[in-house]
Amino acid sequence: MPELPEVETVRRGLEPVLIGSRLTRVRQNRPDLRFPFPDRFVERLDGASIDRIDRRAKYLLAALSTGETWVTHLGMTGRFTLDGEQLGEFEEPAPIAGKHEHMSLCAVRDGRATRVGFADARRFGFMGLIATARVEAHPWFVGMGPEPLGNGFSGAHLAEAFDGKKQSIKVSLLDQRIVAGLGNIYVCEALYRARISPLIAAGKVSRPRLERLARVIRDVLNDAIAAGGSTLKDFANADGGQGYFQHRFDVYGREGRPCRGEGCGGVVKRIVQGGRSTFYCPSCQRR
Repeated sequence: MPELPEVETVRRGLEPVLIGSRLTRVRQNRPDLRFPFPDRFVERLDGASIDRIDRRAKYLLAALSTGETWVTHLGMTGRFTLDGEQLGEFEEPAPIAGKHEHMSLCAVRDGRATRVGFADARRFGFMGLIATARVEAHPWFVGMGPEPLGNGFSGAHLAEAFDGKKQSIKVSLLDQRIVAGLGNIYVCEALYRARISPLIAAGKVSRPRLERLARVIRDVLNDAIAAGGSTLKDFANADGGQGYFQHRFDVYGREGRPCRGEGCGGVVKRIVQGGRSTFYCPSCQRR
């Protein structure tokens, strides 16, 4: 499913259209996605204005003038459209119209109306309306770790979270209670750049290596955001173009291919950890 850089890319694409806009002609075309739509969803959105659009982990949060926040999770195939145009291109296109468009509205600002639609062919996405003052206490967000691009994330935080932990560092980094929003692709890439084996127990990694890892995680995510995210299967970015970071993946999806590390000579290997594929170079990512 879309990871943090992809969701952030969509947020940045929606921001100039939605912030300051009044929502009108809200339509809900089915009772549920992954979960049921909120009670009186249309009524609670219609007429509201959007004050800001934030991201928490892989969630989009639009703060409304009504004191509620409209929360969206894209799931695997969720995407927004503006005036009928999908927000980006997909490597494997999925339907965005007809029975697959599950809600729509018009965003009106300065006399201009933009039609915004949300389609989700597989319906693993979902939406909610939460009192803005209570977002962080909601079950979707309570207990989440710090944002990897925020001030609360550091090597010191990882050292404290990993103290005595026997679980592998790869699986531990995917724990949303430790770091919010990190996903499989970018954890693989960050561990490669930091030259840390995904097999090592999290509690065995030294403080200096964790300091470097925290910096590398920020760099990998920022590189992916700058490149517009990674266009894998059903992700779409927010400006009508593909993301190209996948063309710079060092290990993800490169099983059996030569390591790109200078002078390494190793071959990228794929294993399964916690039910997810892990790609790494055994030669330069050592315990």
